[in-house]
Amino acid sequence: MSNNFNYTFGLGHVPSYQASGKPYLTSSLTVPSSSADPLQIEFPNVSRFVIITNTASPTDPSRPIRFGFSENGIKGSVNNNYAVLDNGETFEAEFRVTSVYLLSHTTQEASASVVAGLTGINKDRLENNWSGSIGVG
Repeated sequence: MSNNFNYTFGLGHVPSYQASGKPYLTSSLTVPSSSADPLQIEFPNVSRFVIITNTASPTDPSRPIRFGFSENGIKGSVNNNYAVLDNGETFEAEFRVTSVYLLSHTTQEASASVVAGLTGINKDRLENNWSGSIGVG
C-alpha cells in the first residue's frame, strides 16, 4: 500500500455539506455608498450556507443594499449581477462561496449583517472565475 496518498476534503465531499457548518457571523457592517468600492466579506473556508440581512429598520428611510459574489457584478460595471435587499429584508441560500460583496443601492451608506455556515473545505479549493461577466454576480 502506498503512503503517498494524502486525502483532503474537496468540493465533492458530500459529508462536508451534510454536517452543520462552523458558525461565521459579522454584524454592524457599514455598507459603502453606491459610488464607493464594495465591502468584501471573505470567509476562511468554503461556505455551506449564507444569510445576508439589511439591518436598517423597516421604519427608517429607505436604505436598500446590493449583494453579489464579485466586485464587478455588484458594481454593475459589466452586468447587473446582484440582488437588492430593502430595509429589514433577509436573503438565505445554500451556496458554496468564499466571499460576498455588499454595496448600498443609493448614494447613502447602509448597514448589514452576514451569517454563514462554513465547511471544513479550505477556500483555496474553490477556484472560480466569478468576475461578474459570466452571469455570476
